Amino acid sequence: MKAPARGEPLGSLLLNPGGPGGPGVGMAASTSTALLDSPVTEKFDLIGFDPRGVGASTPAIDCLTDEELDNGGPDVFPSASVGGKWTEHDTRTLVERCAERSGGEDVLTHVGTRDAARDMDVLRAALGDEKLSFLGQSYGTRLGAVYAEMFPRNVRAMVLDGAVDPRLGTAERRISQFTSFQRAFDAMATDCATRPECPLGTDPVAAAVNLQKVISPLIDQPIPAGAGRQLTYNLAIGGVIVGLYDSAAWPAITRAITEVGTGRGDIFLALNDVFAQRTPDGRWPNFNEALYAINCMDEQRHTPEQETELRREIHRVAPFMNPGRGADGARDGCESWSAAPTLDYPYATDIEGLPATLTISITGDPTTPYEGGISLANALGGSMLTVEGERHTIASAGTSRCVDDIVAAYLIDLKTPPVQARCAV
Repeated sequence: MKAPARGEPLGSLLLNPGGPGGPGVGMAASTSTALLDSPVTEKFDLIGFDPRGVGASTPAIDCLTDEELDNGGPDVFPSASVGGKWTEHDTRTLVERCAERSGGEDVLTHVGTRDAARDMDVLRAALGDEKLSFLGQSYGTRLGAVYAEMFPRNVRAMVLDGAVDPRLGTAERRISQFTSFQRAFDAMATDCATRPECPLGTDPVAAAVNLQKVISPLIDQPIPAGAGRQLTYNLAIGGVIVGLYDSAAWPAITRAITEVGTGRGDIFLALNDVFAQRTPDGRWPNFNEALYAINCMDEQRHTPEQETELRREIHRVAPFMNPGRGADGARDGCESWSAAPTLDYPYATDIEGLPATLTISITGDPTTPYEGGISLANALGGSMLTVEGERHTIASAGTSRCVDDIVAAYLIDLKTPPVQARCAV
């Protein structure tokens, strides 16, 4: 999708919203609206695209029906951060199901970030741009960094917002991520404790225990959540995590916890649905399936013992995730994948010929910790903007004049911010 420049365009600005697995076509429309008065939308044609395997791209990764996704589909994808116990048979069956519904194993083994970066260079050329201008958020910073590594001399400008750390392996990054989610949970619990009838109690130190008292019974007994659907434990934890992405959603978390105490799970289910972009009539995009498949080609593989240890460590650094039932049963959902990962760690190192990039990192980002932005900026030898706040990504939101001005100056005039530049939201 192209949202044409409001004036004479300098060229195209390719956009990626993250995931992996997030459909990007609509990001052209949403960004053009959010930045309606920005010089960026005046000077650039905004280009949204669905990476291979994602959204409207064909063949698309498809593992489950809409009905199966409605009935606890996310519980099917094994990982250390998801509660449950899986077997080798479970992981093998999942891969076979995805291959059958997605067009074969060849499709599954060519959806990694390196494949998507090559596609992005084809798209750049098809658009007639000699050099790439790119704005990537969250996982999009990985896509941008890998493109920069593979095609450094084809880069004009690159804004990387909510950085994935290129120097951390899979386990180290997950631990860092859930440490950051715990920090966000603690901040939310502290805010909640100042308000009447806080379901987490008046002592933030006890908030994780109090959360689990409410939601851990869902492991054995899910509760109704409307339209014949149920709220499981994993969906409740998923709803908490979704709400931690932005401090504006903290009240929704506390309302959802209170509602679970009454025997209903509608709010938590709605948080998950909005995040996954499920439509009101019950249609699911392939976000979860594509995320699974792309990560299988990007992430390091773990033995069951390594995955169990990772779950144990996640429970230690993020006690709000710990239902108190031990770490046994964790498994790497990619263990039966038919091809080895194609992304090594660290990546995007020792790049020659790359122009100045701009990395944006938010101090209270719950899912891509602030330190990851420092690491990415150093790896690329580029500039960095620090943003004080409690949210995940900001560059395409149009909510900070300070951020928008710095991004516009960089994208249009290639002017990087001064060292130690800061904004606040």
